[in-house]
Amino acid sequence: MNHIFYIMGKSSSGKDSVYKRLLSDLNLIPVVTYTTRPMRENECNGREYHFVDKKCFDEMCRNGEVIEKRIYNTVYGEWIYFTSGNCINLENGNYIGIGTLESYVRIRDYFGGDTVIPIYIEVDDGIRLIRAVERERLEAFPKYKELCRRFIADSDDFAEENLLFAGIVKRFCNNTEIKSCIDEIENYINKKADA
Repeated sequence: MNHIFYIMGKSSSGKDSVYKRLLSDLNLIPVVTYTTRPMRENECNGREYHFVDKKCFDEMCRNGEVIEKRIYNTVYGEWIYFTSGNCINLENGNYIGIGTLESYVRIRDYFGGDTVIPIYIEVDDGIRLIRAVERERLEAFPKYKELCRRFIADSDDFAEENLLFAGIVKRFCNNTEIKSCIDEIENYINKKADA
């Protein structure tokens, strides 16, 4: 049975770095989700996300192609993130995705709990905030206000009761050295993929 390994964590927990390393180290197929938010510097359409407009999102909803969606009222307007069933064919192999706790639950419910395996990355909030500010500072037009909104929203989205309700028990710590976190996740994925 093939799986979807689904990476989650609060903002600036290292999800993107872990995701990219796992893609290069393991034989996994990326789940490329969709968003209506603007593309960041160094992002590429079809790699991090499929960048679409609201009209395309509405059409995909009408066609029944959307598994789950998240709508954020940001300081820059409404941004929509969503997953389409047309980007996952489990006959092709094991997949790896990245998203929120809510998106994990919807994808798990769509494909089944035995198929979708959660990978939750945990980082101390103080460390996350420093990482977030340092990353945003590198942008041509830093969006500090949006950074603060996301940071605060994560406290509610990833509250302990929400994690437990979603069945998230296993956690991978990324407070200090990302290599050891990635090694632990790779071992975990290899065991699950071979089971």
